[in-house]
Amino acid sequence: MTESASPYIPHPRIMVLGVQPGTPPFRIVEIDGQVVGEARAATDVLTAAAAFGITVHDMDDPDVVRWVGGDKYTWTLH
Repeated sequence: MTESASPYIPHPRIMVLGVQPGTPPFRIVEIDGQVVGEARAATDVLTAAAAFGITVHDMDDPDVVRWVGGDKYTWTLH
C-alpha cells in the first residue's frame, strides 16, 4: 500500500498581506480570515494580535504569522 506524502502547510491565525500603495505604504492584517486593519510597522501587527487575545512570541514562526509578499522588515513598495 502506498501512502502519498502531504506537505504540512500551517494555517496561522495572523496573515500580513503584501505592501499596498499609500502615504505611508501599509499592509493589510487578517486574523482568523477576517481583515482587522492596516499595519505600517511590525508593532501594528502585534497590537492587532493583542486586541484579539493573541500573544506573539516569534514573528518569524510561520505557524503563528504568515507574511505574504515580504517579511516583518518589508514595509515599502520596491
